[in-house]
Amino acid sequence: MLVELRAHGLRDLEKSSSWWVGSITVVDGSKVELGDLGNNFMVDESSVGHSKAKTVCAFLQELNDAVKAKFIEEYPEALIESNPSFFSQFTLVVATQLVEDKMVKLDKICRDANVMLIFARSYGLTGFVRIGVKEHAVIESKPDHFLDDLRLNNPWPELKRFAETFDLDTADPIVHKHTPYVIILIKLAEEWARNHGPSLQQIINDSCAEVNSVSSDFWVLVAALKEFIANEGGGEAPLEGSIPDMTSSTELYVNLQKIYQAKAEADFLVMEQRVRKILKQIGRDPDSISKATIKTFCRNARKLKVCRYRLMEDEYNSPVQLELQKYLTDEDYSTAVGFYILLRAVDRFAANYNSFPGQFDGEMDEEISRLKTTAVALLADLGCNGSNLTEDLINEMCRYGAAELHAVAAIIGGIASQEVIKLITRQFVPMSGTFIFSGIDHKSQLLLL
Repeated sequence: MLVELRAHGLRDLEKSSSWWVGSITVVDGSKVELGDLGNNFMVDESSVGHSKAKTVCAFLQELNDAVKAKFIEEYPEALIESNPSFFSQFTLVVATQLVEDKMVKLDKICRDANVMLIFARSYGLTGFVRIGVKEHAVIESKPDHFLDDLRLNNPWPELKRFAETFDLDTADPIVHKHTPYVIILIKLAEEWARNHGPSLQQIINDSCAEVNSVSSDFWVLVAALKEFIANEGGGEAPLEGSIPDMTSSTELYVNLQKIYQAKAEADFLVMEQRVRKILKQIGRDPDSISKATIKTFCRNARKLKVCRYRLMEDEYNSPVQLELQKYLTDEDYSTAVGFYILLRAVDRFAANYNSFPGQFDGEMDEEISRLKTTAVALLADLGCNGSNLTEDLINEMCRYGAAELHAVAAIIGGIASQEVIKLITRQFVPMSGTFIFSGIDHKSQLLLL
């Protein structure tokens, strides 16, 4: 099944918090079967024998009548082969339960069309989620833990002068109690060791920061940031302008806050001028990036993230050997990497034997032996000769018989939905690598291959 979204409000970066999905298209050529009632919350007994795409679409429409829901009764695999241009009309595609060769082809199609893609697959007690995007830039990354931008190691003149008005040598305990800690730190240390984040340095030194007329707004802003840091910023990014809560008198706190806000506003105005100048130099409308976008960028300049994902075909044909070997020999990763290999092995098995291992009644020992042989051959193709998977995992994959369990499907679907929101809103950092869930030990891990 494929679910495709068209989202609105994406061009203006400052509107990232007010995005909305305009339409959704469900693509599936199958009919609802009794087995679907146990793993799909969007069908019921009355749906059996009817179009799965139509039934799911009707349930989805009930969730939000402001979103236009459509359905196409066709197998996604057929569209991938016969009509690849079909996918270029969407903002994001969610592809579920596809086998390896179809995922590889769809990944290429969506990359060429600059369409965001998420794969999700549930298989017995395991499953995976993987993002397929060439590049995803995040301004509002919202990290869980991040130091406030107080410039304690490099205070600007106004902040220095304010700090000089305090006398920490006084014996008056009231003065000490109401002195903001920012002032104490500035006066007690010439430099305060603070990590500005090497990731920012990597971004401003990225080749994409050499902008031209077709560069995205994000990279135009990065180009302006690079110039700012080298000139007006004195090696620093624009100030965010906010300060944390602290023990202080109201008057002193407000005065300190005003100093930070004034500096942030001054940095924003310089950044705005540089952005307009760069836009003009590359032949674009100098006002094509709004003030609100530039201000949001300045507030989050130290938290920028650029995510790039390997082509699925490259990962499958040439995984990072050191990482793969590490996962195979690390007990903490043994189950996750075992399922990663076996999820690929069952697709090879199905291609060779026209069914998944254990899918139909038959000699289980023979199925296990065939799957083991297939997995060993796959490991050899990946340059891991001599590596083996545990017998228990191989037996489990055969026992699953390609069944899709509702509990596992719900977890995989939930993770995929979370990543959809991250990609569309451009807030928070989407996961990298392949997410593997194991229902055996209730663990999930990311494999960076």
